[in-house]
Amino acid sequence: MITSDQLRAARSLLGLDQRHLSELCGLSVPTIWRMEASSGVIRGNVDSLTKLITALESAGVEFIGENAPSLEGGRGIRLTKAKALHPTHNPFAIKPMHAA
Repeated sequence: MITSDQLRAARSLLGLDQRHLSELCGLSVPTIWRMEASSGVIRGNVDSLTKLITALESAGVEFIGENAPSLEGGRGIRLTKAKALHPTHNPFAIKPMHAA
């Protein structure tokens, strides 16, 4: 199982748009869009999820489960719960302007 955040990140790391990903895995663009727009763990047809994950892994992505080690090595990122749940830690967040 993967999350919609992992799917968007994997696609971004590979430099793929939704159309190209749909061609790689044999799913429609609307299906990719729905999977990315979902919240949390992607739910759907097992065959579709298998096609998607297989295509991304074949292209070089390793999906890392929560609290699981990366077995292949290489560069990567991991979203931690502590930072993910606290938007104030985001250095890129838009800060409100104070009235003078």
